[in-house]
Formats: sequence, structure tokens, C-alpha cells
Amino acid sequence: MLLAFVFGVVLVSGVVMWIGNAQFFAAKEPGEQETNLSQAPQATEEPTSMPVVYPNHIADIVDKAGPAVVKIDTKVTTEQSQPLNPFFNDPFFRQFFGDTGPGQQRVQEGMGSGFIISEDGYILTNQHVVSGASEILVTVVGYEEPFKAQLVGEDFDLDLAVIKIKAPKPLPTLKMGDSDKVKVGEWVIAIGNPYGLDHTVTVGVVSAKGRPVNIPTEQGMRRYKNLMQTDTAINPGNSGGPLLNLNGEVIGINTAINANAQGIGFVIPTSTIRPVLDELIEKGKVIRPFLGVTVQDVTQELAEYFNLKEAAGAIVTDVVPGSPADQAGLRRGDVILSIDERPVKNAEDLVNQIQSKKVGAKSVLLLSREGQTMYVQVTIREK
Repeated sequence: MLLAFVFGVVLVSGVVMWIGNAQFFAAKEPGEQETNLSQAPQATEEPTSMPVVYPNHIADIVDKAGPAVVKIDTKVTTEQSQPLNPFFNDPFFRQFFGDTGPGQQRVQEGMGSGFIISEDGYILTNQHVVSGASEILVTVVGYEEPFKAQLVGEDFDLDLAVIKIKAPKPLPTLKMGDSDKVKVGEWVIAIGNPYGLDHTVTVGVVSAKGRPVNIPTEQGMRRYKNLMQTDTAINPGNSGGPLLNLNGEVIGINTAINANAQGIGFVIPTSTIRPVLDELIEKGKVIRPFLGVTVQDVTQELAEYFNLKEAAGAIVTDVVPGSPADQAGLRRGDVILSIDERPVKNAEDLVNQIQSKKVGAKSVLLLSREGQTMYVQVTIREK
């Protein structure tokens, strides 16, 4: 069943309000393995310490966290062709001037949320909130005028961005929590600016973890691999805002909603954010190790066809010209069995192992080619 999704960002241009393209879960591709969802803890697990909820607990959390949540307004300038003037109906003029009139610039305004992560003005938000913006304005609690922000770093695939403002004094911040420790069913709090209604607070629970969601956009497919699901109300304008635990810590960034249902929102967990945050700030992008192959899982039928002992490994279906794999001599039809003596279970495992390598590292691949095994050394490069 296909479920439509929209990003939690509001775009306004003239009298038209745009709240996102129709988004869908991508169908599972042949040979692709879906990420397993985290399960609720078993009753046999040892009890863990949980925050004590007392009257006005949530209100106290909001009082402390609210000032660090910001409203983000953006302007995106696009070029649009003008419809023909009736004068251009004359074929003679169309021969020289074409079928459309001169282009006209159009400014599209957007709204989203973010939160301050350092006293000197670094702010974390979604990449789709600030994507292509010619101007970014940030409204901070306690200041009458918005600050102009600069884009520091962004990553399309992870849908993360860092922007920065300059304030006359240290700014309030939010602390990053550990999303891996969050259990399904725990209470969570969202703060954001839905439809421009700044600092709106909603409360819910973590509904699930490890959700894979593919969302098509004008810039390409966003492939989210590890989203948290929550029934906390998330609406257009909430994108980039924090999802808090009962300790007042950020455990994720509110990102997308199910447009066809209530109570289904998706959040980028801090386990995805933490490993790349420093790179976004220091280098302006996420450094990704690159091998340069397209692979698929080894099914039982393919294992028999390639004379493999078991249905494990990753079959190379394409090699990027000039890539590390190409330079190492990998070919279509090779089966990658291990990397640095660590067995490759399937295509997803291969990707994860490559992503764990450092750019410039040399790795040894064990291949099966035409029934023979061989070792190949590759140098991992930046994508």
C-alpha cells in the first residue's frame, strides 16, 4: 500500500501555499533487504531508570527548551518563463522570438524550524528547510528583529543542515540526547512553528524505530534509513524542530508526516546526526567513503548459478568508470565475499562496511569470479 507523505515545511508564494510534494514509501526493489524495526523491550529485560513525571513536568521542560527553538524563514528565487503576449501569435515574430516570452524571477517564501546547538549561534535544521535559499532569516526568542543566517553545511541524503547567526550575547542551547536509548512507547515532546505558529508544543510517544522511508523530491530521491516514528503532531512548518525526551534532551529532528493519516510523523534520530555534525560544521558537507559499485543480494538461485557455498555476499551489477573498484579491476558478475576478512552478508552489509572505512584507507576484498576466489586491494576514496 502506498502512503503519501509531505515534509514538515511550509512554502508560500503569492496566494499559493505549498506544503510539499506528494511523497511515497518506495516499493522494495528486487534483492533489497528492508531494515528490521526495533522491538519493544521484553518483560525479562532489567528495568532502567526513567525520568519521574510530575505535575507540570512537560511545562517545565518547554520553559527551559523553548528559547533555544527558532523560527526559520527562507526566500528562494526561481526563474519562470512568461506566457506569450497575444502579439507573439504572429508566426513571423515567433520565428525570431520563440514560443515563450522573457524569463521572470519569482521569489518563493518558506517557513520551518530549527534549534540552537552552540552559544555562538550554530543552528541545526533539515536540509529541505533551507535548500536553495537566497536568504535565511532566523527569529530567536527575546529579539525583536530576525537574524540573517549563513548556510554552514548541508547534506541532501541525510536531510541535515547547519546554519549560523551572529547574536550580541551567548544564546540558549539544547543538549543532544542518545536516541539509541529511547524505547518504543516513551513520551516525547515536539516544539516548532507549524504554519508559522511559533513555539507550538505537542506531546506523544515514540511509535517505532528504524523505519526506512524513500521520498522523491525535485532534487532526487531521499532515502531515509533509520527514522523514528511518532504520533506527536507534526505539521508543515515543524520541519527542523527538535523532538525532546522527558529529560529535555534532543533525540531527533522532526522531518516528515503522513499526509493521508493522523498520528504518523517521522524524525531523524540523533544517532544519525552525531557522527556527521562536526563534518557539517567544519567541512560544510558529509565525507562519504566510496567504492564505486552497484550491487545486489545473493539469492539461493544466484548462489547455485555462481557455484557459491552459501547465499551470502554481494554481486556486482555495475562498476563506475574511474572509481576505486574500476581501478582495482572489479567486473560485473564478481561476488564480493568479504572486506578485510570480515564476511559480507548481503548488499546492505557491503554498503555499511564501506561507510565505516576512512577515506584513503586500503582494503582487501575477497572475490568470487567465474568459480575462482581471488583477493583484490582497493583504496577507498571520497564520493
